[in-house]
Amino acid sequence: MSIKAQEVALDKVLVARFKAGDEAAFEEMVSRYWDRIYAMVLKLLRNSQDAEEVTQDAFIRAHRGLEKFRGDSSFSTWLYQIATNLARNRYWYWWRRKRDKSISFDQAVGGDSNTTLGEVFKADVETPQDIAVTNEFQERVSAAMELLNAKHREVLGLRNVRNLSYDEIATELQISIGTVKSRIARARESLRAGLGNELL
Repeated sequence: MSIKAQEVALDKVLVARFKAGDEAAFEEMVSRYWDRIYAMVLKLLRNSQDAEEVTQDAFIRAHRGLEKFRGDSSFSTWLYQIATNLARNRYWYWWRRKRDKSISFDQAVGGDSNTTLGEVFKADVETPQDIAVTNEFQERVSAAMELLNAKHREVLGLRNVRNLSYDEIATELQISIGTVKSRIARARESLRAGLGNELL
């Protein structure tokens, strides 16, 4: 059996375990795929913080959708598609905010691909309404953070306020790195729920 076939087989076992109520199976999926998804998203966004948030978001979406996952494609293909779609959404959010004015639409997406950013993404233009919505959204995020349980506030604070690495958070909280990543993803999911499922 090839390595790819072995991975697909293990994914099927993990999906079945998760559907049977085993949350540890999802933490194992996070550990298996985190680095690969992050690397792919980073090539698209070229910003480590955005890539990390999109990777977290991809696992949030996967966690929510896994109960209905039918296996028409492999789990990894499904997860990569979720991450790619979220990366596109995040790219245009930050482009509208003019966070990186140096990006050229003529540059290649990355790797051996000759496809340019201009071919992958459709153009958009910032309006005064966009600015007003963004300001209001930031206020709502602050309010929603206050409603999180202590464990979720703690892990987001260690990561986003103190800028600790996953290793440092794992050491401080005395939990595994896989659990750290999973807990951060769930904290963001709780935050999203408090915001009416808006994109973070």
